[in-house]
Amino acid sequence: MKIVELLKTKLKKYDDTHNFTCDVCGREVFANERICKICFPLLPWNRVVCPFCGRKVGEEGVCLDCKERRIAVDLARSLFVHEGEAARLVVRFKRGEKYLFRTFAEYLAPCLEKNFPDADAVTFVPMTERAEKERGYNQSRLLAEAVAERSGRTFLAPAVKRRETAAQKFLSRAEREENLKGCFRVEDKKSVAGRRIVIIDDTLTTGATAGELCAVLRKAKAEKVYLLTITSVPKKHPFGIPDAEAEE
Repeated sequence: MKIVELLKTKLKKYDDTHNFTCDVCGREVFANERICKICFPLLPWNRVVCPFCGRKVGEEGVCLDCKERRIAVDLARSLFVHEGEAARLVVRFKRGEKYLFRTFAEYLAPCLEKNFPDADAVTFVPMTERAEKERGYNQSRLLAEAVAERSGRTFLAPAVKRRETAAQKFLSRAEREENLKGCFRVEDKKSVAGRRIVIIDDTLTTGATAGELCAVLRKAKAEKVYLLTITSVPKKHPFGIPDAEAEE
């Protein structure tokens, strides 16, 4: 009986770490790919981007938002434009398909190496205990842990979210900043001091969440704070993203 249970445990572990179908279209794959060779080039990869916030731009140069007011972190990058299958993957990930963190981490890790080679630590956007319990997991933490492991960076969990905040889906940047003000606190300041930290999250919408977390990390003496996300919204709607693919 013990041998049977051991085999079941090993098989489950194998199934959790190996892909048999494409995470986008569901086609069978044969080389343990997360995304098949057909879907991979069709995804909205972020290629021509603003040098500061990393959002998609029509031509090389600083985006209009960063010309008006730069994003709070030192530098931000994302894998995809928040549209099409990339946006749907993020929504699936946040709504229960937890296993997708491995797919995203596989591509986020080399993106970190390319854009933030001086980074020595990785962290995540904390949730309140209640919110994490309701969802069942913190998607940002799952991503950060996996990226830290793949990139050889130190994983940090120095901050907490002290209170629930109102849903931000239809809030402007200024409203989001007011909504988030004072919600994060760094409890382990020693782990942050002198570090060059990458915040890992799912989507960059207005940058308000990353900005608030960045502020408390800098207050705790972080040397630099970067942001790496799966997707970023190329042109912000004045009241957030008014569709089913919006950030929650």
